[in-house]
Amino acid sequence: MADAHDVADGVDDGVAHLGETVAAFDRRVDALFDRLRGEPYADRLFLTASSLGDWSLLWHLLGLARGLIRRRPDQILALAVALGVESLIVNQGIKRLFRRPRPTVDGADGLGVRAPSTSAFPSGHASSAAFAATLLIRWDGRRWAPLWATVAFLVAVSRIHVRIHHASDVVAGALTGHVLARVARRLMR
Repeated sequence: MADAHDVADGVDDGVAHLGETVAAFDRRVDALFDRLRGEPYADRLFLTASSLGDWSLLWHLLGLARGLIRRRPDQILALAVALGVESLIVNQGIKRLFRRPRPTVDGADGLGVRAPSTSAFPSGHASSAAFAATLLIRWDGRRWAPLWATVAFLVAVSRIHVRIHHASDVVAGALTGHVLARVARRLMR
């Protein structure tokens, strides 16, 4: 019969294996982005998406434009408030539970990005992108889903390209944002 020490060792081995699996995933994805880094169009696209994702600026602008066009000031306000709450939960709550270092402090060479002050896990840009896209798809229906999903994807993966996040941070951020949006949708009824 195994004693408590043997069981603890088994758990530690499982956690170590999971950590190495995540690290290997991050390395593989980063290697794919290494092929794009230094390409002027890719660098400009992803740097712009990353910068516009700061403080959810892009989502506030899109929400404002969309709300004005559709004459839905209630949705402008709802999205702005919901993004603020989402940001607090992720950046001042969830991120404080983890102390994961970022791949770089100031981004990939030649791609000057704002130096974040929070931990890497989960990606706040990916979370807010998935959060906003999920709400906008809910409001606009499937017809607009490709647009919102594409914008969210570009913002999320831009953080890998500029080397401020590991790929696993982005995946976790996107999942977090989607779950928080589902909760928010129920509260907004």
